[in-house]
Amino acid sequence: MKNKSIVFIIIFLFISHLSSAVKVKKRFYFSWGYNHEWYAKNNINISQPSLQNNYSFLNVKGIDKPGWNEGIFKQDLTIPQYNYRLGYNINTKWSGELNFDHTKYQVSEQILHVSGVYQGRAIDSTFNRTNSNLTYQLNNGANFFLFNAVRKFDVLHTTSSKINIKFLAKGGIGFMYPHVENTIMGQNNKPHFQFGGFDAGLEACVQVNLFRIFYIEYSNKVIYAMYRNLRIYDGTASQNLACYQMILSLGVRF
Repeated sequence: MKNKSIVFIIIFLFISHLSSAVKVKKRFYFSWGYNHEWYAKNNINISQPSLQNNYSFLNVKGIDKPGWNEGIFKQDLTIPQYNYRLGYNINTKWSGELNFDHTKYQVSEQILHVSGVYQGRAIDSTFNRTNSNLTYQLNNGANFFLFNAVRKFDVLHTTSSKINIKFLAKGGIGFMYPHVENTIMGQNNKPHFQFGGFDAGLEACVQVNLFRIFYIEYSNKVIYAMYRNLRIYDGTASQNLACYQMILSLGVRF
């Protein structure tokens, strides 16, 4: 027990020395974390000219798929919804960041309202969602990429500067690279990844820094994504997706 205590003290002193030797400015950082999403209702627009289809599923409810909601660490790290950040500290107040969220979107059980033109005829009706009339998923990722500007504000410093708390405000624009899988009116697409369109987001974070090297970050984020030309059977789908996220990450500076 005594030997373990000595080892712990040596490690603690080494980290303390290393953190005091590293300058705050101009350093890279990386974090990995997990997220939970809530989606606003939206319209899913279907265009299949060869089938004479041009209609919309209106006010569709979508849900996420956390992956660890039935027991943490029971699946591989990359299966649940996750996120990472790779950034560069320009100075004590500003950073630039590549911000990626592996989120999932799937249409939930509900009554569907369909309006438009189906097989050349006007349609405006409601029916229960089933796996044959609409199974619509961005389930191996809605996959939001953002290039963010990050503004940092000091909140609390300890006298030793080994622990401090910051508030971060992030904002940026980017793109999506979703995995598209669906069955629409009994017709299946071939699941695939593709460029999905452009997005924009804002994020507010509380960051607890440890020894100037490690940090824990809790974030609340809103993002708006405009998906276009998602490939379906003999046509395309489009939707504007508004999303609110809560994110918890662990990071390191290097």
